[in-house]
Amino acid sequence: MKKKVIIIGPAHPLRGGLATFDHRLARQFIDEEFDCCIYSFSLQYPSFLFPGKTQYSNEPPPVGIPIFSKINSINPFNWVAVGNALKKLQPDLIVVRYWLPFMGPTLGTILRRIKKNHHSRIIAITDNILPHEKRPGDISFTKYFLHSCDAYVTMSEKVMADLRRFEKSKPAKQVLHPLYDNFGEQMLKEEARKKLGINVKDKIILFFGFIRHYKGLDLLLRAMADERIRQSGIKLLVAGEFYEDEKPYREIINQLGIENALILRTDFIPDSEVRYYLSAADAVVQPYRNATQSGVTPLAYHFEKPMVVTNVGGLPALVPNERAGLVAEPDPASIASSILRFYQLGEDFFIPHLRTEKLKYSWHSLVESIMELQKEITRDDLPK
Repeated sequence: MKKKVIIIGPAHPLRGGLATFDHRLARQFIDEEFDCCIYSFSLQYPSFLFPGKTQYSNEPPPVGIPIFSKINSINPFNWVAVGNALKKLQPDLIVVRYWLPFMGPTLGTILRRIKKNHHSRIIAITDNILPHEKRPGDISFTKYFLHSCDAYVTMSEKVMADLRRFEKSKPAKQVLHPLYDNFGEQMLKEEARKKLGINVKDKIILFFGFIRHYKGLDLLLRAMADERIRQSGIKLLVAGEFYEDEKPYREIINQLGIENALILRTDFIPDSEVRYYLSAADAVVQPYRNATQSGVTPLAYHFEKPMVVTNVGGLPALVPNERAGLVAEPDPASIASSILRFYQLGEDFFIPHLRTEKLKYSWHSLVESIMELQKEITRDDLPK
């Protein structure tokens, strides 16, 4: 009989990188002959807590992946009911996503109910242990969640170090964030730019993803005002939705007088359009103030785009300097210098290194690591 795996995390019709990841992971489990489905949220965030315009996608659901939207993040009675239902299903393995302490009480309660069947193993994929923006309850909610799991997967040294502050002995593996290879193949740069209405001859760097303070878009905007960048004619394509007040960014743009150097596409980028933006760029810039890992990095690897990243968190380890990209300090002058260095070396300089590095980022490796962890978890490890 096939082993039964249930992924607990966001999925269609919810949108965003977490849902995309869960779809792709479920597809890998199914392709490797597991019986796999996703238990997602009927209510992920109350609307007043959600920073974007909508939580939902207009695109069709992924084909062949059973998705059950059952979890209400603010209803404790629902947590118990969902936990009891999953307990009765007796899955061999639960793979649960953890990215925000707000979800700690919800997921921790569900998992505690599941564990009462004394059969299901629970492995958490911990995108973050502590959030980028700190809030009351972070520590206690995180402890509550982590104590309900049997083993952990992290995707950066920083998250592993944070994990070991809370759980010092349970099994854990650090793996590379797999490539987002489900957005289609790379297009010719000229074709992608025509699709987006961008001049095919311009020098274009790309900031991609939700816009939040820790991602440092303001640092990149100030780098664009560097006189060396102004003289080079480089343009910045910003593709992603504001997840905070956009007014400070607009004020920076106006103060610096860099409007003509920017192409702003600040709505949510649907999955069907992602490849246009990545294919259109010369390079991807991640000017983060702090980072654990980034889903943008494996996306850039898939489309073989060199990266300029800042020397924070796990980014330098993921992007070897002057191989897959360039590593700058998180300040405008250093970011500007690295962008100029990229154009000095040329895009073709990085392509062979990108193709070598991207071989490390496979979904099979992630599934393999999860199953190795499951083998480490004996029945005696499971709390009674």
